[in-house]
Amino acid sequence: MKTYTVDLTQEYAFLAGGKLDCILMDFPWDGDRSERDWKRPAVIVVPGGGYGFVSKREGEPVATAFLARGFQTFILTYLIAGDGVRYPEQLLEVSAAVDYVRKHAKELDVNPDEIFVVGFSAGGHLTGNLAVEHQNVSQKAGVALDCKPTAVGLCYPVISKIHGHQGSYENLLNGYTEEAQAELLKTLNLNEAVSKETPPAFIWATAEDNGVPADNALRYALALADKEIAYELHVYPQGWHGLSTASKEINGISDVYARVPHWLDDCAAFFRLYVKEPF
Repeated sequence: MKTYTVDLTQEYAFLAGGKLDCILMDFPWDGDRSERDWKRPAVIVVPGGGYGFVSKREGEPVATAFLARGFQTFILTYLIAGDGVRYPEQLLEVSAAVDYVRKHAKELDVNPDEIFVVGFSAGGHLTGNLAVEHQNVSQKAGVALDCKPTAVGLCYPVISKIHGHQGSYENLLNGYTEEAQAELLKTLNLNEAVSKETPPAFIWATAEDNGVPADNALRYALALADKEIAYELHVYPQGWHGLSTASKEINGISDVYARVPHWLDDCAAFFRLYVKEPF
């Protein structure tokens, strides 16, 4: 295994921040690398935190879980409201992360056609924002970015301001006038922005979540269904907000929630519908 961090501002001059922690399986075979054309699909993990911080428990534990399931993994740390930036900086950072992994696929041992993004809570919103806006990102950035994910994973995601986490939208829209906010919400209410260009999604939430109600996940799934875009949806009956991997190590989770950790295997299986690697 090899680990290192990429400062995205060194690769993309238009960014104010953003770093990508790479947790990678090194070439696993004895002998010469040239003897095998070895690649893995990639998962970029986007932690939550209400656009006010970036959660640690939704970063490395998730990335290493996907590493063990056959993916090369990356954790995006993006700028937040307290860093003095405003939207679309966060969208540009996650877009640059996808573009970076695709452009450096050979050295990362990644199949460039198999890049997935998994986001949590507000990170789920950022991931969903990429899913519905990837086709417009190059115009926003002023440079061409190849940033469409193969598919996304949305974990208890913020989707709509109507029933979402109000603090996430306050942080994301800070500094904009009411008129500008209303215009931005046409795409930042993600279920309203789904199009035929939106990639497939694995979505999960919990019915007891009173931080980001499961209504958000349902709205996004229905929007995908309306456009005939593939999706898989799980709403577990029990569990609080922010479960991450839902393991006892991360949450001290009760046995009553024992089904929730299955989301990792289910999400990996959903992503495998779109990969060719025999793993």
